[in-house]
Amino acid sequence: MYKTSLPGRSLLGRSLLGLLLVLWVQSVSAALPEQVNGQPVPTLAPMVKQVTPAVVNISTRSQIRLQQNPLFNDPFFRHFFGQQPQRPQNRTQSLGSGVVIDAQKGLVITNHHVIDRADEITVTLRDGRELQATLLGSDPEADVALLEVPAVGLSDLPLANSDSLQVGDFVVAIGNPFGLGQTVTSGIVSAMGRSGLGIEGYEDFIQTDASINPGNSGGALVNLRGELVGMNTAILAPGGGGNVGIGFAIPSNMLKQIVDHLQTHGEVRRGVLGVVTQDLTPDLAQAFGIKSNRGAVIARVFPDSAAEKAGLQAGDVVIAINDHKLRNSADMRNRIGLLRIGDRVEMTVLREGKQRKLTAVIAEPKLTSVAGEKLHPKLAGAQFAQVNSSTHPSQSHVVVADVTRSSPAWYARLQKGDVILSINRQPVESLQGLQQLVENQRQLLISLQRGDTALFVLLK
Repeated sequence: MYKTSLPGRSLLGRSLLGLLLVLWVQSVSAALPEQVNGQPVPTLAPMVKQVTPAVVNISTRSQIRLQQNPLFNDPFFRHFFGQQPQRPQNRTQSLGSGVVIDAQKGLVITNHHVIDRADEITVTLRDGRELQATLLGSDPEADVALLEVPAVGLSDLPLANSDSLQVGDFVVAIGNPFGLGQTVTSGIVSAMGRSGLGIEGYEDFIQTDASINPGNSGGALVNLRGELVGMNTAILAPGGGGNVGIGFAIPSNMLKQIVDHLQTHGEVRRGVLGVVTQDLTPDLAQAFGIKSNRGAVIARVFPDSAAEKAGLQAGDVVIAINDHKLRNSADMRNRIGLLRIGDRVEMTVLREGKQRKLTAVIAEPKLTSVAGEKLHPKLAGAQFAQVNSSTHPSQSHVVVADVTRSSPAWYARLQKGDVILSINRQPVESLQGLQQLVENQRQLLISLQRGDTALFVLLK
C-alpha cells in the first residue's frame, strides 16, 4: 500500500487537471484535422489513394483427384466389389495478392506459391471487377509469377530502384491479409540483403516491420513516393502465428530482371559461371591481407567453364559484379543466377593484394532430358533432366524439369524442381540409372527432395 501525504495529494490533483486539459486540447485538434498549430497534419492518404488501384486480390481454383481406397487396387477385392467409379474431384481456392506493373499490357506480378498448380486464376481489382488471368510464366526458385489480364481500365505502379533503399526508410505494405480485402500497413526498412533463410532458392530480401500476414503474399511494398520497392513474400512467424514485425519482400530490381526472363521465355533460363564460392570471413580476409570482409571467395574453378575461360582462379576474392559491390557468397549467386545465358559479366577481383577486372560469358548448363512416358506410364507428363548442382557443379542430380497439367505425373503430385533421390529405395544418380530402376516395375516408391523437404511419393 502506498501512503500519500496531504501535499502529495494536492500535487496529484494538479496533475489530473493538467491531464484533462491535454486531453481536451487533443480532442479539439481531432475535430480540426486539417491543421495543427497552423501546420498541415502529415498523412499517407493521398499516396495510398493513388497506389491502391494497382494492388489486386488473387484467387485460384485447382482440381484435385481424390485417391480411391488402396484396397481396390487388390484384384481380390475388385473380384467381389467390381471396378469402383472415379471419385468426384474436389475444388480448392486460395487467396493472395498481386501488383499491376504494366497497365497497357495487363501485366500482373505475384508469388509463384500463390498460383502454383492453379487451373483458374482470378484477379479482383480495387473497383470490384473480376478478370480471368493467364499465366505467362513463373520462377519457383525466386517465387515470382507473371500474369496477364485484359488491359482495360488498369492502374500500375512504377518500379523504384531498390538498390537506393536504406535501413530506416519508410515503406507501406498493401495486400489481402487473411482474405479480408485490401489492407494498408506501414513501417520502415529493417534490413537489406537478407539471405540464407531457406525460404527461396534465390534470396535477397528486404526486411520490414510493416505488418505482413498470410494473404499478403504477392502484394506491394511501396515507398512514400508510391513506387514499388518490393513484393511481399514471407514472414517470420514462430509457431505458425501471424505477424511479429519481421516480414520479407523481393526487391524491385530482382523482380524487374525476373519479369524480363518470364516475358521472353516463360521461365528463368539460368546459366552457370562454373565456380564454388564461400563467404569472405574476417579470418580469411586477414589471411588474404584484405581490410574488408565483404565479398565472395572462389574456392574452386571447374575445367572448361566460363569462369576458367575468364581467368578466375581459386583464392580470388570477387568484390563486385557489374559494378555492384558484393556482400557475400549468396549475393554473388543471386547476381549470377539472374543473368541470361550469353550475358557478359564484369567482375572486380582481388588477387594477391592487387585489384583486377575480368570478363566472363555466362554459359548454358550442361544437361540431358527425357520424357516421363518413355520411362514409365505412371510418369507420363513429366520431363526429367540431369543437371549440375548450382552449389557443387561437379555433382549432378536428376530433377523434374516440367510437369504437364492433368497428366499422370501431375496427379501423382510431382512438381517442377523436385530432385529424385531414389526409386524403390535404390539411389538415382543419372537418367540412365532412373531408366533402369523404373523399367518393368508395377509400383514406384519415389523419394524426392522439394526445397528443404524430403518426402516419398507412391505410384501404383
